[in-house]
Amino acid sequence: MTRMRAAGTRILALAFLSAAAGSLAGCGSIDQALFGGGTETAAAPAESGQEAPEAAAAPAPGAPGTPVPPPAPVETGAAPVASSIALVPIEGGPDTGTNVGRTVASLRGQLQGLQTKIGGDAAHYAELRNTAIQAGASYQDSTAHIAARLGAGTTKGNPELIAQWNSAQAALDSLTSNINALSALATEISNDSSAAHYELDTIQATFNVSGAVDEDHRQLNVLADETSQTIVIIDRLMGNIGDAVQRQTAYVGAERGNLTTLASAIKAGEYFSPMLSAPSAGSASGAMASGEPIVTIKFAKAHTSYDRVLYAALSQALAARPRASFSVVAVAPTRGTTAAVQLAQNSAQREARSVMRSMTEMGVPSTRMGVSSSTDPSIATSEVRVYVR
Repeated sequence: MTRMRAAGTRILALAFLSAAAGSLAGCGSIDQALFGGGTETAAAPAESGQEAPEAAAAPAPGAPGTPVPPPAPVETGAAPVASSIALVPIEGGPDTGTNVGRTVASLRGQLQGLQTKIGGDAAHYAELRNTAIQAGASYQDSTAHIAARLGAGTTKGNPELIAQWNSAQAALDSLTSNINALSALATEISNDSSAAHYELDTIQATFNVSGAVDEDHRQLNVLADETSQTIVIIDRLMGNIGDAVQRQTAYVGAERGNLTTLASAIKAGEYFSPMLSAPSAGSASGAMASGEPIVTIKFAKAHTSYDRVLYAALSQALAARPRASFSVVAVAPTRGTTAAVQLAQNSAQREARSVMRSMTEMGVPSTRMGVSSSTDPSIATSEVRVYVR
């Protein structure tokens, strides 16, 4: 019974990891991937042809129909996992002619079939592990190329970088599918574990059946040892798969947010550091404490560039308060005639909506933004101020 409870606990743990992995398949919402949104209900495992997450559309403007190259195969020197799974050799025995002897032969055949299944599962795990390594390497190659080009300087919405971004997205989707396949495999192996424990219980019960000879009990003892060793192998394989699901789930969850950051950077043609970096002693964190705006954008000329300073302010604010929401305030001057003031207010509101669109493209969900208007007699041109609320 202790063994059965332990197996049940491991099955529940793997089921939890499976649910977490399934939710990543739809983790295109930046509110979940980057801003720490609420836990989703477990989604169905990702299937071939599943619609790409919402974040995949981020760099698409200006490049419809951009081909999505598949993850490039990567040579790896990792030893196949199956080679580390040494199945227990099953010892045969003479037919004693008793009913117990026939039961022993049947149990031996069941154990051999179970070991064949475990060997196939171990080989499948090795394939999935190597696929994950290749997809991860392809993702890192694509994102490193994008970061290098952005760091050196490039054009806004560069279609070459969009193609690389799409390749990185495809690699992450492949990792998500890999997680779902691992979770399904874990379920299969947990069933094998239950079968192995049932086999061992049956062997122990067979000792109490009358009409056995000494050879029957000798074979039962050997079979019990072989079954116990098989259970150890199954538990080890389950542990390896559970660890792999947990690692890959955490990795994909973090990289979904980083990929959204890259989408905004490609559109702006500038390198953005990761949004959730540690807060510095800059103005944003200080403004949060004092109730001042984390950023003020002055529109003194027709084309004001503010993406970099806005992104930096949002980064520091979210690092200090991950669940923060934002108020975007359009501030207009009050100098001049009534008509001039009205025009200034309209201009400020238009610029505030533009700032909100930029924040949305950077990953801030609309549910965590609000807009309002104000006036300030001390300013000469329209401003947009962003506050943390």
